[in-house]
This record gives sequence, structure tokens and C-alpha cells, in this order.
Amino acid sequence: MAELDWNLIRSFVTVAETGSLSAAARRLDASQPTLGRHVSELEQALGVTLFRRGRRGYELTEAGAVLYERGRTVSDEAAAFSRLALGSVEAIEGTVRLAASDVVAAYVLPDIVARLGVEEPGIEIEIVASNQVENLLRRDADIAIRMVRPTQNELVARKVTDIALCLAATTTYLDRCGRPGSPSDLPSHRLIGFDRSDDIIRGFAGLGLSVSRSAFCVRTDNQIVVWQAVRAGVGIGIGQQPLAARESAVEIVLPGLPLPVLPVWLAMHRDVRTGLRIRRVADFLYEELKRYSAG
Repeated sequence: MAELDWNLIRSFVTVAETGSLSAAARRLDASQPTLGRHVSELEQALGVTLFRRGRRGYELTEAGAVLYERGRTVSDEAAAFSRLALGSVEAIEGTVRLAASDVVAAYVLPDIVARLGVEEPGIEIEIVASNQVENLLRRDADIAIRMVRPTQNELVARKVTDIALCLAATTTYLDRCGRPGSPSDLPSHRLIGFDRSDDIIRGFAGLGLSVSRSAFCVRTDNQIVVWQAVRAGVGIGIGQQPLAARESAVEIVLPGLPLPVLPVWLAMHRDVRTGLRIRRVADFLYEELKRYSAG
């Protein structure tokens, strides 16, 4: 029996339950000749007669009745297996915890999560606004969106894209204070910069401009605050180019300026990467983040 084609058993059980080839064909959405051939093949393989064919249709023989009971059990198990397999594909449910930088968590993920909710309503999302890779090592997050490639052996990382950076300011500010025509015009503007980090100062140095910390009228190491200050019209600050492109009141300043890009990585702990819902969310994030960076 283990070597028999399952289709032969299914056809036999259905004909036994319906009593005719025509009724079995309707239930299985198959042709009567196909079912008749299946029954004949099964009888030949087993060396027994399963049905008495007569005016009243197909009636089980004694041997057929014994095999029908076993065949129905096999049929029930196969149906349960199919439901389980189908359910594992169609019903993806559970919680996925995401860790991302402050800016991505606040400005990028909400739109992505909204679209994910339409496609996978059974998935619940938790968002951790954090730049700490240790989130994954401590299992505080299932997936992390990182701007540097994690190097820990326990983590699996996938490069997604590069996000362009830009200088930006509101149209209102630029109308009032003028639009810089070259990098050398920047020090005369109200600039928004980092507080303890010297990344922007070093960036200016790379452009041949020597500026000190006092060149920035507003200083903060929180990049959400930096971007909110730009949006409020405080002055010129740095941000992600796709974010600036979304803001009708914001203009990109010196668009040809050579600025570094933010590499985007998706990272997961090796122990969770094979989970169905984790893979589904990770694949969704991958495509959505690429779309965001292109915008």
C-alpha cells in the first residue's frame, strides 16, 4: 500500500462513498474514465475485486469494504496534512519585533507596517527605536534594520540598499536667507548639527571647509530632532534624501553635493531566520526599503 499512488486510493474511497463514477467525478472534479481507470489499476495492483458493478452503481465487495475502512483513514490523514500545509502558507500569524534607528523607526517603518498589515493581518509588529546591535544578541528583537553591517557570528545580515543623504531646509527659510550656490556659502547660514558627534564637522572638512562646533545654531545627537528642526525652518540640516523628497515644504540644498550614503542591512539571529513569519516580514521589509530608498 505504501508504494501505491495516492490518487488511486483517493479515487477508490470517493467511488465507495458516492456509489458511482459520475458522483465521484463531480466531487473530485475529475472525469469518469479517469476514475474508472484508477479503480481498475488499484484492483490490479492489489489482486482483488473492490466493487461489484451493477445497475445500482458500484457496490463494495467484502474485500473492498475492508480496504475502504483503511483507505478512509488514509484519506482523513491526507486531508489533515493538506489543511496543515495550507494553513502554514496562508495563515501567517504571530508577533515580530523590529529594531531600527530612530529616524527609520519614526519616519519610514510606520508606512511600511501599514502596508504589511493589509497583506498579513495576522502578524503583530513591535518596533524598537534603537541603534544597538545587541538587540538581536539579547533576543530583544527578531529583525534589525542597521546602517552598518553586523559582524557577530550569531547574526545573519543581508544588504538591502544605500540611502542617499542630503542637505535640506524649508522653502520659507531659503526664501528668507537665500539659497547657497556652493559649499563655501554654508558657514554663513544657520546650520543644524550634531552635539557630541563630530561627523558633520568632519564632513565639512572633507569639503574643504573648516568649521567649529559653534557653527551650528542648534546641536543635537538625536536625528529625529535634527530632522524636525529642518522641517520647522530652523536652518539647513542633514537628512535622508527620500525623506526630503516627501516634504513639499522642504528643498534639497546643493543637490550635487557629494555626501556619503547610508548602507542598509537587515540582520537576524541565526536561530530565528527560518521562522515563517520572520522570513515573510524580512522579505517584505527588503522590498519596501528598496522602494523607499529609490523615492
